[in-house]
Amino acid sequence: MNDRVIVSVDNNIATVTLNRADKHNGMDLDMLRGVIAAQKQVRKMKNIRAVILRGDGPSFCSGLDFKSVLAKPLTAFTSYMQLWLPFQNDFQTWSIGWRDVGAPVIALMHGNCFGAGLQLGLGADIRICHPDAKLSMMEAKWGLVPDMGGVALMRELMPLDKAKELTMTGRIIKADAAQSLGLVTHVCDDPMARALTLIDEISVRSPDAVAAGKFLLQDAWRALDRTALRAERLWQRRVMGGKNQRISVERNNKKEEIPFSKRTID
Repeated sequence: MNDRVIVSVDNNIATVTLNRADKHNGMDLDMLRGVIAAQKQVRKMKNIRAVILRGDGPSFCSGLDFKSVLAKPLTAFTSYMQLWLPFQNDFQTWSIGWRDVGAPVIALMHGNCFGAGLQLGLGADIRICHPDAKLSMMEAKWGLVPDMGGVALMRELMPLDKAKELTMTGRIIKADAAQSLGLVTHVCDDPMARALTLIDEISVRSPDAVAAGKFLLQDAWRALDRTALRAERLWQRRVMGGKNQRISVERNNKKEEIPFSKRTID
């Protein structure tokens, strides 16, 4: 971990904060490494019930800080060479890596959410957006294409023609327009309060069922029917009869708030 990304835990909620407010949380290579380290850290936390992903200062994340990255030519070249790897690279893990966290990840988006910033938000399970937010898949402005997990994530949220339009134009859209396209889950004046209310609602369910439900939907959503049905069977076997499933049944039968065990699903 480094000072670009701060992880704190309170009341079984992990908060991951991008900490470069003076640059609108522009992503440099230190922040990239910090986010990946944060993903690994929260994955190991079996007691957390949710992760809140937020940006300090006026913006969630204004995208790649080209000036900072190019100021270190050798490091920039090493990063460029990741494009030739035949597997998921660090830049893609920046967003897609949140899918491996066995708890709901909620992104609180405000201010500038451009390029790498938008793709980071798309990696969360739920996006709660302030009305002041401006969102853009901005790579076209720089003669590039989205390459930080954004394509894999957009395809689950919006129609192909709309995704093409945003990608080809690099257009900046407001929060309500993003919600109508499916890029944003909720738009409200107090994203943190909305997130905490949602976490309270989720936290009355078995942490194993929540984790398994997340992983099941990710496995099955775009799969062929037989693959989706197989995923249902596999994940149901993982949770059925486990301690937290038995606690869920007992809670319903006794109408008591029996405490859950820590999460066992990964």
